Amino acid sequence: MTYVITRSCCNDATCVTVCPVNCIHPTPDEPDYATAEMLYIDPDTCIDCGACVDVCPVEAISPDFDLTGNAKRYLDINARYFRDPAHQDYPETQYQKRKPAVEVSEAEPLRIAIVGSGPAACYAAEEVLSRKGLQAEVHMFERLPTPWGLVRHGVAPDHQDTKEITRQFTGTARRKNLDLHLNVDIGEHLSHDELLAHHHAVLYAVGAAADRSLGVPGEELPGSHSATEFVAWYNGHPDFADRTFDLSGERAVIVGNGNVALDVARILASDVDRLARTDIADHALEALAASNISEVLVLGRRGPAQAAFTTPELLGLADTGDFDVVVDPADAALDPVSAAALSRHDIGVLKTEVLAELARQPPGRGDKRVELRFLTSPVEILGDDRVRGIRVVRNALADSSGRLVAQPTGDVTELNCGLVLCSIGYRGRPLPGLPFDAGKGTLPNHRGRVVDPATGDPLAGVYTAGWIKRGPSGVIGTNKKCAEDTVQALLDDYEAGRLKSPEHDAEALRTLLTERRPEALDYAAWEAIDRHEKKTAKPQRRPRVKLTSSTDLLAVAAGDRETTR
Repeated sequence: MTYVITRSCCNDATCVTVCPVNCIHPTPDEPDYATAEMLYIDPDTCIDCGACVDVCPVEAISPDFDLTGNAKRYLDINARYFRDPAHQDYPETQYQKRKPAVEVSEAEPLRIAIVGSGPAACYAAEEVLSRKGLQAEVHMFERLPTPWGLVRHGVAPDHQDTKEITRQFTGTARRKNLDLHLNVDIGEHLSHDELLAHHHAVLYAVGAAADRSLGVPGEELPGSHSATEFVAWYNGHPDFADRTFDLSGERAVIVGNGNVALDVARILASDVDRLARTDIADHALEALAASNISEVLVLGRRGPAQAAFTTPELLGLADTGDFDVVVDPADAALDPVSAAALSRHDIGVLKTEVLAELARQPPGRGDKRVELRFLTSPVEILGDDRVRGIRVVRNALADSSGRLVAQPTGDVTELNCGLVLCSIGYRGRPLPGLPFDAGKGTLPNHRGRVVDPATGDPLAGVYTAGWIKRGPSGVIGTNKKCAEDTVQALLDDYEAGRLKSPEHDAEALRTLLTERRPEALDYAAWEAIDRHEKKTAKPQRRPRVKLTSSTDLLAVAAGDRETTR
């Protein structure tokens, strides 16, 4: 028997640190880690000890005999990774996360402000508070009344296994030296300079909440939206709960084919009874129950081998069972340009193989379908008063200096549709009082130290982690190493005496926060909200029923404070 990592892998590498035979790769110190779709277990090296299963935060690891349906494909996917010559001859020594003890002469605790409460923020807090030899206090600030960032408001509601990572974040939030300040907007209620005056350092982990636009005529029409808005809407984000989406047409078009695009397609086409067993927002569930959409087209500008979605997400889409997944056999074929550029071990080849299998499947799962189209780009969104259709052009791949690019052929088609969702990537937003790299949509930084873009010099005491540091890349667990690297830079500066001592103490911070934001919530308030949502969901056999307005969230927090830390 061997153990197998499956589609819900979060890439946080907790499993790597406990494996006694170093059979899980890529490890965080190996080159492929930053770009890998998931982690993989070498079936020839695994000794069936089960240590990885015990620590996996999202229950993504299973024994080979427990796999069913499309999950059986992961036997080959894990083994295939190690058949690549580039992934052989790994050292036999076990990878160990190196966390040297901090050595400082100062008696006062290191006080850090972390702005954000999503994965990167929580991983950074845990790295600080678990470091040997370090006395530290962390104050975590979140603009919304609820924590966990994109895990709560970005992960699809039918991916409850992925959301299990919040159990780990809860452990961090309960640490005695962490104060959680919810419903506090840095830049409005407290300034960046005020944070610095109360802390040795400020670490920004605010994610990338904005979206990239298509830049085509008609994009401003009603019925044309960003996938970011749609995801936030069906996940109950308070800022998007009152949005409306026209689901009266029979066809929706999603431009872009990353993992978010597949999430959106799956939610639009899924059986509502199945979604009703998730934590999808009630307003979204009601709207989807009345939806007329029966066909979702997902458009990718390049070929199947270059698709932005990961193989696990593709298999998850195919395994949903509520709808047909349709691929034109000609679209699924590996084109000559890609074939010449890819090795047989490339992940793009595997994607093409899976798509070819889908292309051969007969229809018949239901009355809805998700069609994946490739080498297709939007030219114009059509309509006068609202979206009526979309004009697209067929592309061809060309090799440009070793990079495959999509070039329009002039073959233009018009498709009728009533809804267009743009899903071509997230980007960060400027933060008050901080420099911003508008081209990358990130805070300009060098290994997590925020820098002055004019000189390249680090700004004393200012750091960043997560998507606002590196751009929207990777999955939840990718933020762990990203945050650890930033924290190491921060601690190096602390040990070297480069951090200025705070002008004011923690009590002064709490007093200022009470004056500026009396509606701020603490961890006990979040526990009250959490209990309420789960209690409300229990009769419906759902994981939780989300409160989606700030007013309701604050009311529940104020009315149920019996649990304290």
